[in-house]
Amino acid sequence: MTGLSSRSAVAVHALAMLAHRRGGALSSAEIADSLDSSPVLVRRVLGRLRDADLVRSAEGRGGGWSLARDPRDITLQDAYAAVEDGRIFSRHTRPPSTACEIGRHIGDLLDAEFRYAERALERELGRTTIAGLLRRILARDSEAKDH
Repeated sequence: MTGLSSRSAVAVHALAMLAHRRGGALSSAEIADSLDSSPVLVRRVLGRLRDADLVRSAEGRGGGWSLARDPRDITLQDAYAAVEDGRIFSRHTRPPSTACEIGRHIGDLLDAEFRYAERALERELGRTTIAGLLRRILARDSEAKDH
């Protein structure tokens, strides 16, 4: 699979909710309610976040999902890497024709361009932490309430 799926958005949303909870646990149903989505989808994404050591889960009364790390130490890149498969840009599914001057060279050159763009995206996502994003979300909500 290539490209960004909705898993990245679900992951960041869940991480922001857990950061806002400040140490308390949330159920997948509570997170799904905020997403207006299915708890099954949320559990799948949370499972990948758990596998990446970004969240943890506890069973039973008072259980649920919580952050495994400080939200200042979790970046959007961490969330992306935990839930997305493969590269952002699709490559040729089969090598192009070597009989064509374009086909002989485009694969390598396009791959280099795509890798450069993917690394740039990773750097940008790495600059934003869940804590920083949560601050911006809460500031925007506060501004909306003031108007």
